[in-house]
Amino acid sequence: MIKQLHFISYLSLVLVLCSSCHLLRNLTAKDGSGSARAVKKKPTQELTFIEDIEMLPGGVVVTRHKTSGITKQGPTYHYSEKGGSTIEGANYLQFKYGIITNTEVENLTNIPLLQKIDEWWGTRYCLGGHTKDCIDCSSFSGALFNDVYKINLPRTANDQFKACDKIGLEELKEGDLVFFHTYSRGISHVGVYIGNNKFVHASSSEGVTISDLNDKYWQPRFIAAGRVRRS
Repeated sequence: MIKQLHFISYLSLVLVLCSSCHLLRNLTAKDGSGSARAVKKKPTQELTFIEDIEMLPGGVVVTRHKTSGITKQGPTYHYSEKGGSTIEGANYLQFKYGIITNTEVENLTNIPLLQKIDEWWGTRYCLGGHTKDCIDCSSFSGALFNDVYKINLPRTANDQFKACDKIGLEELKEGDLVFFHTYSRGISHVGVYIGNNKFVHASSSEGVTISDLNDKYWQPRFIAAGRVRRS
């Protein structure tokens, strides 16, 4: 009987010691594993970047792409052909060409010019062409001047150069002409300056488009800028 009591006492002591050791390990664990289970934090929301701006009839759609590849449709800005929109009163063409030329919409005030650029946009290039089927650079600048500024320009780029007063790059204003050499040392290409270092022209590779004077192709080929003499 006494032996049984000694055995029970011994067993109880062992259990108490084991329990105490386990508790001690939990309290002194360096990595905190003995504390309450940590709550997992939700992952930080992925950043969203604007990847593309799509121009659609009746509006401008800003398409946003998440880094995960999930696409989210952005807002659509509606406009009226007579002017006015949800973006500070700018009409569709001001907003569209503001994006293309990186210009604030309130600085694009010549709507007839924007309308003509949009009307000719993408028309393919062909030497000697003068229609919506195909057009060359001097025919395009001539058509733009005739329709927007009511001025008749000479037919060729070289003759248009002769019809200008030469100006410096720092003097360029909307409606001035910029001249280049593309396949010869003389003047062989012309464009119409529209502001913010951009000019519209009939490119042999892209058709009617807008380019930058500092473009790596156009900068070394630039010859001069001119302001058309007005009678």
